[in-house]
Amino acid sequence: MSDETTNETPGDQVAEPDEAVDDAPPAKSAPQDRAEAGPFDASEANPVRPYIDLGGLKVLPREGLNLRLEVEEKTKRIVAVGLDYADSTLQVQPFAAPRSSGLWDETRAQLRDQVSGQGGRVEERDGPLGAELLAEVPTADESGKQTMRLARFVGVDGPRWFLRGVIGGRAAGEPGAAAQVEDLFRSLVVVRGQNPMPPRDLIPLKVPASPGGA
Repeated sequence: MSDETTNETPGDQVAEPDEAVDDAPPAKSAPQDRAEAGPFDASEANPVRPYIDLGGLKVLPREGLNLRLEVEEKTKRIVAVGLDYADSTLQVQPFAAPRSSGLWDETRAQLRDQVSGQGGRVEERDGPLGAELLAEVPTADESGKQTMRLARFVGVDGPRWFLRGVIGGRAAGEPGAAAQVEDLFRSLVVVRGQNPMPPRDLIPLKVPASPGGA
């Protein structure tokens, strides 16, 4: 488990994968039906599958998957789940959302402003998971030299929840790895629960009872 500080606001976290932004034009075609393709609500998940239970999120184990819990240093609260898979990274965070509307449209606008404000480049495009952002984010390498890294910001609105993902590594630019990480994202299950929660609050995450399977 890593001990990183991660801001919980849906539009605030920027990950750092590796390629260069291409010039794909934005598109607006509809994604696949979420209830059939995933990510899934707890009411839609197969009850016999051996999920890793992280509280607000369930992860289906698969060969080659490494799971990390990202912890806010000050509060020691788990604020994100990191999944290393197919030479790529996928950071995911589940949030409460309004019953009548989702959060992804608003969150994309916040992310565009954030990346641009950091001196990066960002473009909206249509991907297998629906509307997403492809961003070049300025960062420093180990020697302190500034470089640009590629990140894909994806999001899906579910029933009273919103699941946000940040994709890095090979899956940010290579179709083969991208398909594997997109399948991983679709396999996730969000457990919203019945307790009242303000929109944009992080759905509580927890350490699994029995680590392993990842």
